[in-house]
Amino acid sequence: MPGSQTRSRARERNNVLNRPEFLSLNQPPRREQGSGEGRGSGGPRRPGVRQQSQQEDPGLRGSRDSSEGGLAAEGAVKEDCIQLNPSFRGIAINSLLAIDISLSKRMGVYAGVHGSRAPLRSMVSLLALTGHALPWLLGTLICLWSSNTMAGQEVLVNLLLALILDLMTVAGMQKLVKRRGPWDSPPGFLDYIAMDIYSFPAAHASRAVMVSKFLLNHLVLAVPLRILLYLWAVLVGVSRVLLGKHHLSDVGCGFALGFLHFNLVESVWLDSATCQTLISIGTLRWTPLV
Repeated sequence: MPGSQTRSRARERNNVLNRPEFLSLNQPPRREQGSGEGRGSGGPRRPGVRQQSQQEDPGLRGSRDSSEGGLAAEGAVKEDCIQLNPSFRGIAINSLLAIDISLSKRMGVYAGVHGSRAPLRSMVSLLALTGHALPWLLGTLICLWSSNTMAGQEVLVNLLLALILDLMTVAGMQKLVKRRGPWDSPPGFLDYIAMDIYSFPAAHASRAVMVSKFLLNHLVLAVPLRILLYLWAVLVGVSRVLLGKHHLSDVGCGFALGFLHFNLVESVWLDSATCQTLISIGTLRWTPLV
């Protein structure tokens, strides 16, 4: 008899269904118990099943919490692995960005300077102003108003369209990227007018390259003037870095974008008749029915 009792106890221990989290599988369904009690006695239900279910719920919740905690831990481990093992491309991009920011901050020697370098900063600011959109738009409109030749008006109308294209494209890209300058200096009043609020790409650099290529292609200039135009475009881009407004990468992308704008305008060049029609519409002298 003692041997059979010890064997039965060992079987009960080894039975998985006797564990607390599996006790609910051994219990009969609640609906059957309730219907049997209602038929037999008609009295209130016994609270035994509810107490057992309340005692069993913590075990089930614990197992669920442990499984959810395991999944969260696995997700955290994967994220840590991703952060600790970046790709070669990510390392290269981050390194280039760090070098770009470091060099741009070192070159921004006239960013908010008030002292002995103030006169030089004024000269650099004046040089950067020559690449602003407002002087070029006003100057092109004045020259177009005073021009009497159809060839000159054709060149000026296409230049005006190129300036508008450059202004809208750069403003849209800056609004999309929203990159701040290396010194995060607030934009000025003229920058708000030209929608040159953010750093990438450099609007002055793009405009300088586009205008210089346009003038070199459509004007007959001597060699010294051609060299001065190239030098002016480069100095305008560098001046924005010296003032702490742009990174070196912003200026480089601005140069590339200005060259792209020039090629685009040359590919869709408007002829003289179309330019005269646009001038008539702009001056309210267009009479298409006559």
